[in-house]
Amino acid sequence: MCYKTFVLLGTALTSATLLGFSPVSASSHREAPGITKMPKVDNTDTYAFRSYEPGRADFVTLIANFQPLQSPGGGPNYFTMDPDALYEIHIDNNGDAVEDLTYQFKFSNTLVNDRGITLNIGGRDLPIALRAIGPVSSATDPDLGERETYTLTQITGDRRTGARAPVANASGGGTTFAKPLDNVGNKTLADYPAYAKQFIFPITIPACSVPGKVFAGQRAEYFAVNLGPIFDLVNFVPIQGAGETLPQYQTASPFPGGITQSQDNQELIGKKNVTTLAIEVPIACLRGTGNGTIGVWSTASLPQARLLRPNPTFASTALQGGAFVQVSRLGMPLVNEVVIGLPQKDLFNAAEPTQDSALAEYVTNPTFPAILNALFRGPVNQTLGTNFADLAPSNFPREDLVATFLTGITSLNRMTTVTPSEMLRLNTGIAPTPQATQHTLGVAGDDLAGFPNGRRPGDDVVDIVLRVAMGRLCHPVPIAGTPTNLGLCSPAQAPTGLVAFTDGAPSRATNILNEFPYLTPPLRGAPRPQTQP
Repeated sequence: MCYKTFVLLGTALTSATLLGFSPVSASSHREAPGITKMPKVDNTDTYAFRSYEPGRADFVTLIANFQPLQSPGGGPNYFTMDPDALYEIHIDNNGDAVEDLTYQFKFSNTLVNDRGITLNIGGRDLPIALRAIGPVSSATDPDLGERETYTLTQITGDRRTGARAPVANASGGGTTFAKPLDNVGNKTLADYPAYAKQFIFPITIPACSVPGKVFAGQRAEYFAVNLGPIFDLVNFVPIQGAGETLPQYQTASPFPGGITQSQDNQELIGKKNVTTLAIEVPIACLRGTGNGTIGVWSTASLPQARLLRPNPTFASTALQGGAFVQVSRLGMPLVNEVVIGLPQKDLFNAAEPTQDSALAEYVTNPTFPAILNALFRGPVNQTLGTNFADLAPSNFPREDLVATFLTGITSLNRMTTVTPSEMLRLNTGIAPTPQATQHTLGVAGDDLAGFPNGRRPGDDVVDIVLRVAMGRLCHPVPIAGTPTNLGLCSPAQAPTGLVAFTDGAPSRATNILNEFPYLTPPLRGAPRPQTQP
């Protein structure tokens, strides 16, 4: 009972943390001015969860997504990764907010025979303008002229100076892995799901006796968000409306004129793709000297200096040099996009977790609840016949959010050593919930294996954080079925804390794969239209 109590408290708190900052948006898509210039290294979402594929409960799946808002028909070059960049997933397993393990992806793009596919045209042997000239069925298909590969390195200790060891293919050896061609269309790739499965590799992980898995390639975006209207000054009533048919979103007090869940509200799901870097690692190889909770975040880094070539080639359009500089970072969702103030967004992307306390005021005094108050106080009062002076919580400073956001939650996902820092925290001792019974609201839905205990692709983090941001924790919350006052703030400080806030874009774990890499194959470029749940 005590364990569940603290876990649910943690849930609420972590949700509050995120929400305390702000409510909704794509997790980290084009979230800072600087990163809009570098979409290939834009880190959009990070996931960390106990693998729930049947038979894989002793593993943790780590996913980092890059290159947001990919249009399925975005040819002819599509979405290769940046060969100059380092893409990394970091794990802190002792609570000092410094990486103890890093999984580093480094990509290469090469042309077959240094020229790609060529044709003899009137006696001249010339490279074609496309990546492929015929149907493609494998990584070495002769009709594929440009091939993308990557290496995966495990680094123990500091990401730049620590001990480096290559991750090898457990089937046949080798340390170079192939990345699938993006889903051009069904004439080029007749059966994309079967084609992409060839690129899920078993891996031998250094100092780990049990093989893991790795995949890098295009996947369908599955971040549920009503994106465009949100940034149009929240151009909908963000409260659960009447007539809701999805059980996990239903509420006893629907708001007149409020929004209901609909795929028509999705701005990413069923419309956009993303590039996924996924690795599955045995729990025993990730846990450190602490209590089994790990901190996870992902980054992308580029060489400090770049000099554009006046005579670029396929292999090199610029001269690169100097130390690698971190240009993108993501741990908890939503933070940089709608929490961090505009002047510090690029700084946050460059910062390491040990530096996060410098931006704590965005947590203690969040701005987004005040924006919602300004936009909706009048309509809410008019509809309900109330006279709320302020819809947003007034418990400042929000130390409860600081504790949850920067330190982890006692008995849920707090490490033995606590160093304030922003990252996903996953208690690897909590068993995974099977896909069919996962709750889209995670821990808040009494599903302890979900967000904010790590994050699964099917968790609706937008709705979770939105409700807590507006003061849900100031009211008694059900813990093991019993309404419990958490003592964080009073109901009077959160007049709309019991409102079922939502963006109306639903998320369901059963709409994605029940096996690694979990995110579904990407939407094809042609023919269109096509549907995805």
